[in-house]
Order: sequence, then structure tokens, then C-alpha cells
Amino acid sequence: MLKISVLGQKGGTGKTTTSIGIAVAAARAGKTAVIIDLDPQANAANWKDRRATENPAVVSAQVSRLKHAVQAAEEFGTDFLVIDTPGKSDSAAIEAARVADLILLPVRPQIFDLETLSAMRDLLRVAGTAPAFVVLNGLHPQAHKQAEEAKIMIEDTFGFKVCPVHFCHRGSYAAAPASGKAPQEIEPDGKAADEIGRLYMFISQQLNM
Repeated sequence: MLKISVLGQKGGTGKTTTSIGIAVAAARAGKTAVIIDLDPQANAANWKDRRATENPAVVSAQVSRLKHAVQAAEEFGTDFLVIDTPGKSDSAAIEAARVADLILLPVRPQIFDLETLSAMRDLLRVAGTAPAFVVLNGLHPQAHKQAEEAKIMIEDTFGFKVCPVHFCHRGSYAAAPASGKAPQEIEPDGKAADEIGRLYMFISQQLNM
């Protein structure tokens, strides 16, 4: 079972959007996918309540029960596990990082988001050695130069590797969750679907899936 933890020090950076997108990508690739929702707001769990399809499953859990939830997912036969974490919770981030095979850090290219990366870097030093990648989110579709400059700055300033795939501001990211779907399910040939698909392929390559 492959375990991907999606972390961030603040809300609104795209953690749940990323979690849902890659979990659905795994399900569409024939994997048994599960999301563990550690966020008290339960956005992923609420998304699942609106969803007709069983795969991926979503489990709402407290941080103190994370290890048990991971074990239950493995016993269930899960291939691809995504852990969606709340912002402003070091304990959730540390525990999720400790069980992960790979860590994603969605951030928007805004100073308030980028400033959280220093604290996240220190936190991950405590948590363990799983590879971590920043995923830029919410860029303007035409901001190619801004994206590349931000990736270089993040690597130089904060020491994080940056995923070559980034998410742009697209309507399907906001529209899909209302019906319990992911962007690639409402617009299979859309650009959001392409972004999520390429992120899933990047994860697959990193973990030798």
C-alpha cells in the first residue's frame, strides 16, 4: 500500500482538492483508493457523502487514531492511500508525515503561503525522511513565467523540491466537489484533468508504481 500525505500549515491552499484529485486518479487507474480525512471540517468526508461511486472510500479520523486507520486501510486491501490534513495542526502534520511514503505540500504563490514553508521544513525534519514536494496551486493559466520563477525561488529559499506539475485556477476545481466528483470526472478532456493526471503520473514515478 502506497501512502501519500498532503500537508500544509494553513487552510485554503488546496490540500483537499489535491487529495481528492489524486485519489480519484488512482481509482480510475484500477487501484483501490482510500482518503483518510484528518480535518475537523471534514471536507473530504462531506464530498464522499455526495458521491455515488464507492471508490475512493473516505474515512474521517482523529489524529490519535491515524495509525489504526492506516492499518485498517491496509487490511481492507487498499493500494493507494491519501491522508488529507488540516491547516494549523502540527500534530496532524507530524503524524501524517511519519506514516507517508511521499508528501505533497500544496501552496499558492502568495507570500502568506510561502512563509509557512520554513515551519513546514522544520516540522518534516522532526517527522522523518519521506520525500516531500511542493505543489503550486491556483496560478493563472497563462502565468508560465511566474510558475517557473516561483519553483526556483522555493527551491533556493526553502530547500524544498517542487513538483514539475502545478495547478491553475480553473472552474472545474470548484464545481466538481458539489456533486461528489473530481474535475477529471466532469471534464475528462479538460485542462484540470490533465494537471491531475500528470500529478498522479509524477507520484507513480516517484514511488515506482
